Amino acid sequence: MIWYRASPSGAIHGNSIRIVFMWRKQRCRETLGLPVTKANIKHAAQLRAAVLHDIKIGTFDYGRHFPNSRHAGGSYAVRDVRLKALVARYKPLKAVDITEETERRYGWALDICIEMLGEERLGGALMPEDVQRLRADLIEDRATSTVNHYLATLAGFFTWCEKNSYCRPGLAEACTRFEATERDPDPLTKAEFKQLIDACLHPADNAAINLAVYTGLRPGEICGLARDDIDLAKGVIHVSRSITSSGKFKLPKNNKKRTVLLLPPAVEACRQLLETEHGLQPQAIEVQLNRHEKAVEAVTPLLSPVLQARKTKVNTWFVPSAWNTKWHTIQKRAKIRPRRPYQTRHTYACWCLAARGNLAFIAKQMGHKDFTMLVKVYAAWMDDESPDELQRIWQGMHRSI
Repeated sequence: MIWYRASPSGAIHGNSIRIVFMWRKQRCRETLGLPVTKANIKHAAQLRAAVLHDIKIGTFDYGRHFPNSRHAGGSYAVRDVRLKALVARYKPLKAVDITEETERRYGWALDICIEMLGEERLGGALMPEDVQRLRADLIEDRATSTVNHYLATLAGFFTWCEKNSYCRPGLAEACTRFEATERDPDPLTKAEFKQLIDACLHPADNAAINLAVYTGLRPGEICGLARDDIDLAKGVIHVSRSITSSGKFKLPKNNKKRTVLLLPPAVEACRQLLETEHGLQPQAIEVQLNRHEKAVEAVTPLLSPVLQARKTKVNTWFVPSAWNTKWHTIQKRAKIRPRRPYQTRHTYACWCLAARGNLAFIAKQMGHKDFTMLVKVYAAWMDDESPDELQRIWQGMHRSI
């Protein structure tokens, strides 16, 4: 038997047996520390066969086969597992920390990225260059915001892979997001708002648009409102839930319920909607608080497609996509420049700021964590009256001295 004397697969190193194999285009040599005997030669041959088999099927773990090797750490410690298998392991582990809706969006983003990288590729063989090439391919025919969502999701996956030694360090860092041009708010003017209101054919639509503009609620929060959330005596709305385009209820953004104080037009809009009969009884709904907890509520929709439906079978609740369709129809009838429904929220913020409203109060009304977002997004509306601001401050100082 001459395998151990001088062959590509093995040789004698000192008084011990060494096996040789190719892995990731590198020639690897491992001295086993075993004396040269027939039994040990047979053992070395079987070990090398097992190593080659694991490399072939993509499950090779250097540290498992050679725990005492100096190559068992660093880049050699990366285990060979195909991307398809890694994603299958990662998804259920990630899912325990996110809602079902977020899981769906994350899964979609990951599937696209992994398909473009190559499902059968080994995680340990990926280089930062592969991620950079993926970035270039993604941005060719997708919006910047979409690509950034994909890259953020992929970075989370690669961070998990790196921590568990499935890929070499640097892949998550290579998932650099593209710099996005921030869209300025495009609020309605008072004249456009009047045109929009005049274009409403049903009083409920009129009231809904007034409510959206004078509260700054997000479209999902507007659609998720229940009659039970309104307290006309106190002039407030309790924003307790939001509804997704798939019809699932969740907590408002930032997972925080809030109470919104109503301006007079919003109070009147709520009164009109409460007086409008749509014949619906309280509905039992599930609000997803987090991945593991749901709250069951019995509430009556404030807005419902049932009120104006021509079909016999319609959803009980508006979802953002359906509200979007209604909004665009009214907007087209009003003959004003097209905007997304979210611009009603921007309209509320800009009108409040132009009226010199308190930043902290407006931020709380809108459900922001603090007023940093207001300063960042709506700076132009805050500066409209800046020439008079210094005089106002001086007069205030004069009174306090």
